[in-house]
Amino acid sequence: MEYIEVTGKSVEEAITNACTKLGIPSDKLDYEVIDKGNSGFLGIFNSKPAKIKAREKQEEPEVKSVETPKKSEEPVHVEKKFEKKFEKKTDDLKKAEPKKEFKSEPKKEFKKEHKPADNHKNAEVKEAPKAEAQPKEEPFTEEQKEVIRKDIKAFLDSMFGAMSMEVKADITFDDEENSVNVDLSGDNMGVLIGKRGQTLDSIQYLTSLVINKNSEKYVRVKLDTENYRKRRKETLESLAKNIAYKVKRSRRPVSLEPMNPYERRIIHSALQADKFVSTRSEGEEPFRHVVVYLERENNNRYNR
Repeated sequence: MEYIEVTGKSVEEAITNACTKLGIPSDKLDYEVIDKGNSGFLGIFNSKPAKIKAREKQEEPEVKSVETPKKSEEPVHVEKKFEKKFEKKTDDLKKAEPKKEFKSEPKKEFKKEHKPADNHKNAEVKEAPKAEAQPKEEPFTEEQKEVIRKDIKAFLDSMFGAMSMEVKADITFDDEENSVNVDLSGDNMGVLIGKRGQTLDSIQYLTSLVINKNSEKYVRVKLDTENYRKRRKETLESLAKNIAYKVKRSRRPVSLEPMNPYERRIIHSALQADKFVSTRSEGEEPFRHVVVYLERENNNRYNR
């Protein structure tokens, strides 16, 4: 089968697009990366799509058909020969051993079984804190926090200065998740949010690149303004529940509007616990969307 060229915003999206075009799962895809692409400034200017060559793998059927007949013939004869020999030996041992087993085994077995069990418990208790208290998962020190604050403020001030905007950045740290929360405030914050939060995601991505460029430890950046992400998540979750109710009543699938990968994951997770409804993503970026449909297996149960 010849290679086909497929594009996407990233290499991962190009791979998923190739799988949908060829109608195969990702483990059966043979691909080569032609161009990794470039997201550009704010996801708008000078952006380049990623490009790959892809085709379906054709190696598995040939290997299985050649190897199976040769290997299947030999072990059958070998096992039968050894089985007859061992059956005779085991029969002789079973006749000779019963008297010795009942006298010696019960006392020795119970003593040996309890001792290793206690040792395993002690070993598990000792090993657990070592795995939890790894140096990589330790919270940031005060010196590291000051460096991160300065780098974030310097980058955002230079960017917003070029945009002729006055924006304040409130930077806080979450020691449990080892993340940095940046809350932006000012006038005309709708410009920074953009359509479906695309501009806000681009600013967050650029900030993460700048901070992690010279950092030994990975810094997770969460950038938000006017609680947009929380409000958007609540809106999508309520939308998912309403669509699920509509699908159950009409027994027909419903397609939602195109969304970015983050918003599609919110829809999938919101309906994951529903036994009667399932979700899948269809289409290609930037028109990829979620489809909510009724499960066939649980369809009869719901109608009862």
